[in-house]
Amino acid sequence: MKKISQDKTNKFISLILRHHPEIINITLDEHGWADVEELIAGISKTHELDAEILSQIVANDSKQRYSFSPDKKLIRANQGHSIPVDVELEEREPPEILYHGTGEKSQEAINAQGLLPMSRLYVHLSGDKDTARKVGQRHGKPVIYRVNSGEMFREGHKFFISANKVWLCKFVPAKFLKVL
Repeated sequence: MKKISQDKTNKFISLILRHHPEIINITLDEHGWADVEELIAGISKTHELDAEILSQIVANDSKQRYSFSPDKKLIRANQGHSIPVDVELEEREPPEILYHGTGEKSQEAINAQGLLPMSRLYVHLSGDKDTARKVGQRHGKPVIYRVNSGEMFREGHKFFISANKVWLCKFVPAKFLKVL
């Protein structure tokens, strides 16, 4: 097997734990947990991976995408799933303002329909403009939306925060959005 960078392995782990566990023939439980040994066995067929490398990837991931169970026998992605799992998100009152970054090509649809989760379970929101801008840059020329999350919350919308501090909600109506 040729050596593959940890960055590519990290992205492959994200694909498996958030979207397609069947690619390596593993299953996730109802809370998104996968058996670490099964994950390593499946991924190591195409990517260099052992328990030490996996621990390094989890510890050093700049987005803190993953969590281990306390005994380190299970692992899951903290958010971003397109498959139905309950990652036991904490419901919280959000700050007054949150942000969402996207690409310019999505701006017209968002202005008309609001923010939809698309292929994911939740809309992802950032606590700061810089993070939103980085997210938006992955989709072309970035557009940053200011989300009036405090007002949304007072009108009955639920917000959740993931283990890696990403704010999540099911939908953001257009009336709560402003392009920066």
